[in-house]
Amino acid sequence: MTMQIPLMQDLDLQGLRTMIRLDLNVPIKEGVITSDARIRAAIPTIEMALDKGARVILLSHLGRPDPDALDGSFSLEPVAKHLGDLMGRSVNFCIDWLDGIPENDITLCENTRYFKGEKSNDDSLANKMASLCDVFVMDAFGASHRKHASTYGAAKASSQACIGPLLNREVEVLSQALVNPDKPLVAVIGGAKVSSKLGVIESLSKICDHIIVGGGIANTFLMASGFEIGQSLSESDMVEPARQILDLKGVNVPLPVDVITGKEFSSDAEAEIKAIDQVVGDDLILDIGPETAMIYKDVIDQCRTIIWNGPVGVFEFEQFSEGTRFLSAAIESNPGFKIVGGGDTVAVVEKYQITDSISYISTGGGAFLEFVKSGTLPILDLLKG
Repeated sequence: MTMQIPLMQDLDLQGLRTMIRLDLNVPIKEGVITSDARIRAAIPTIEMALDKGARVILLSHLGRPDPDALDGSFSLEPVAKHLGDLMGRSVNFCIDWLDGIPENDITLCENTRYFKGEKSNDDSLANKMASLCDVFVMDAFGASHRKHASTYGAAKASSQACIGPLLNREVEVLSQALVNPDKPLVAVIGGAKVSSKLGVIESLSKICDHIIVGGGIANTFLMASGFEIGQSLSESDMVEPARQILDLKGVNVPLPVDVITGKEFSSDAEAEIKAIDQVVGDDLILDIGPETAMIYKDVIDQCRTIIWNGPVGVFEFEQFSEGTRFLSAAIESNPGFKIVGGGDTVAVVEKYQITDSISYISTGGGAFLEFVKSGTLPILDLLKG
């Protein structure tokens, strides 16, 4: 990393109460964890701290509980048990941990979002968290774009704070792609809304040779170019910003020349291939067409770095998934440096079984986009000193 930020691996943790904020926000259905990837990813950080002689205190959020109506459905207790099983050792689970944490090698504290002051970064809550540790470690990349009490406030209030190896690795890899990428560089940005990704697209337009837009984002760009998009998902108030990006010199933003349309957003909708100038008032654009897919593939084939966030169509519906599948295959066969970020994109990678071909899969969605947009994160700015 170019910034001088304290790293956990460089610290002496012998005998110290080491509080590590992780991202253990895993899917749980009827008490059963359905994907433990984030838990497994966190284990090397925990083991590193233990090897350094630390007394490990783990924090994480899970889901979006309402602090005023807690019923235990977002409890981290199943995660504590699963973590213990994976590590082959006891993991203490602490419910009322703000009142004090018993001395154990590893303690996982109950969901940080059970506290009203967590999301508002309440000073008193952050100070209380910080008082329970000697060292605070932020290692939850997926939550690192948020200034919450457990992701930012506690680090600010701690006598010693640093970042962990997972967060450090994310920042190093993303920096490599953004600061000194192998050119040509293409970004594939899909999803529903331009408004949520406009800043990202604007930042990428300064460093990318090509930006491929998909999904509802592409529809707004088509509107900006004067095309009829029927009833397709779009944002009329984002047309002017999209037009400004299209007018930029030095970056190529190819738009669809053909699309797959349907009359309704449904898995039963009949798919029809149409040239972009044949779209009519009651059409929904739900995927890119085969000619567009070939144009995009040609762009991807010539690039040496790929940043990918978001599918280019409604890949959940089989008849509108071909564009995303085709681009996935193009990205898989590209020998360059490839970064994927965001939950939907990771789902695409898993669906089409191209995980092994991706250079780096980011553990964060919003944090991934925030870092791409601004080149930093709140915790990094805080710890730069």
